[in-house]
Amino acid sequence: MNAFPSGKISHGLAEMTNQTELKLPALEIVQGRNRTFYSFAVDGKLLSKFATVSRIRRDGDDLVAGYQRPEVFSHISEIRNYIESRDPLLPNAIVLAFDQTVRFVPAEAGDSSYSRWGTLIIPLTHSDEATNKPGLIVDGQQRAAAIREARIDSFPICATAFIASDDREQREQFILVNSTKPLPKGLIYELLPTTEMKLPTLLQRRRFPAQLLARLNSDGESPLKGKIRTPTTPSGVVQDNSILKMLENSLSDGVLYRYREADANDPDVESMLKVLKSFWKAASTVFPKAWGLPPAKSRLMHGAGIVAMGYLMDAIGERVRDEGLPHEEQFRQDLLPLVDVCRWTDGYWDFGPGVQRKWNEVQNTPRDIQMLANYLMVQYKALVWSRPRENF
Repeated sequence: MNAFPSGKISHGLAEMTNQTELKLPALEIVQGRNRTFYSFAVDGKLLSKFATVSRIRRDGDDLVAGYQRPEVFSHISEIRNYIESRDPLLPNAIVLAFDQTVRFVPAEAGDSSYSRWGTLIIPLTHSDEATNKPGLIVDGQQRAAAIREARIDSFPICATAFIASDDREQREQFILVNSTKPLPKGLIYELLPTTEMKLPTLLQRRRFPAQLLARLNSDGESPLKGKIRTPTTPSGVVQDNSILKMLENSLSDGVLYRYREADANDPDVESMLKVLKSFWKAASTVFPKAWGLPPAKSRLMHGAGIVAMGYLMDAIGERVRDEGLPHEEQFRQDLLPLVDVCRWTDGYWDFGPGVQRKWNEVQNTPRDIQMLANYLMVQYKALVWSRPRENF
């Protein structure tokens, strides 16, 4: 029984012949002296019928064979969810390496000096054996797997293919495709507030904190105005990632959560900004010598200090919860007793019996951040928490 139906498929983008060939409209492009590749569209659901993945392994002679890593299920799941969303777009091309059985038949007209239209003819096989398939996926295996698993009938994708002479050429292209330098995270974070489309979970989760960060870094009344280092504010002294962590923690279960839980689709952004500006303005006046300095000269502006102080902001917000929106003077009064126990710019942090750290030995690691946060919370509980609240 023929596993591949004949006739038009994918809205005319490709034609599958009676039994053994897939014919795709394609553009042949010549690069260099002897480099030729093909650009075409194909239904991603058909990829597994003519292409497979060469997994890296050791053969019987202990030599490296193949080149692809295992499938990353979490990544595939993210892409699959996106593909199943209302209006997905995957503009990046899948890169394929074909063997010599794939051929290109040029059209009669329309040539240029470096490209020509035609038909790419890909032989098909009824076998599921990988060795019988003419194509290998050089780049895009996670996208191909996501399309394969997605609950959709079809998903046309761009593909770029070259005909490889051997495994060595495939590995070379695999390394070249995957060795490009990724975009700086700061650039992505700064662009997030300008997007609305569904994004992978991590970016989706960071979009709202990134929006708050942008406001803190640009608002004229913000004590952090121009102080958060981003691609458009390279002179900032605080790393954007540290501010994002502080915001995410508070949005998750701190004082900012209070202004988000009422309506997850329409959070009270202005109240959140008032709390943030009040707290950091209070911090700047309570610790004036440490404020605004580069992290190398002040642990208050360092990643560990920013995140640990964020926990303190949440604690103060909880202490004055019954008094409405926390304001600057409340934060200032609760921070003042901590001046003598903080070592932002000199001295030694006394983290407990036998545990002392020079002021600049606290690093931006989860362990050190937790240690500093615990220290501040213990001091706050001892010096402030039970103190009668003042009326402001």
